[in-house]
Amino acid sequence: MGLVLAILIIGLWLSHLVYTLMFVPVVWASPWTYMHIIVQGYLSTGLFITAHDAIHGTVVKGRRGNNAIGTLAAFLFAGLWYPRLAANHHKHHHHPADAVLDPDYHPSNNLVIWFVTFMWRYTTVWQLLIMAIAYNLLKLRVEEVRLWMWWIVPSFLGSFQLFTIGTYLPHRKPHTSEMPHNARSMPLNHVLAMLACYFFGYHTEHHLSPGTPWWQIWRVKERRIS
Repeated sequence: MGLVLAILIIGLWLSHLVYTLMFVPVVWASPWTYMHIIVQGYLSTGLFITAHDAIHGTVVKGRRGNNAIGTLAAFLFAGLWYPRLAANHHKHHHHPADAVLDPDYHPSNNLVIWFVTFMWRYTTVWQLLIMAIAYNLLKLRVEEVRLWMWWIVPSFLGSFQLFTIGTYLPHRKPHTSEMPHNARSMPLNHVLAMLACYFFGYHTEHHLSPGTPWWQIWRVKERRIS
């Protein structure tokens, strides 16, 4: 199932992106414009979730297959370098919300400062170069407003969604003794949890069971509260 969902997410992301870039004009007065942005942003989030599950070895059996899928998904998401992403994510799980050892955490508790720092830590010169090359090649065939609205803006929204639901809200202070792994979870609501960030809002459950794929985290949530 993990491989099927990974292929589905990558396929939907790519097909919707190509369709909008090639055939859908940006019409500011049309509600479909904003629907396309939301859908592409959500599918971009799915790319990262796929890479994230590959880090935990839950997409397919075997490290080599997971690395291949994770590398592809991370690259498509925003030119991310998968080995660096994986190394930092393992540090996050070993030292959640540690101001020194957790690369995803920022002690300021300020949403904007934390988000800017978070993005800075994962941005590399090679990533910027790759994105710049892709942008300049694509604009030879696609008008720039479409590149911005169908690709860049959704990618940013996906990044902010992942940060807010998967990092800031779960790991912000105060940290209490009732928060395993310094992580809190959103209330039980499977539909909302799926829409919010592929069940990533059930964040305590993810830290308690990192080997559970995203599409089964809801089961961990139900077992935990039953």
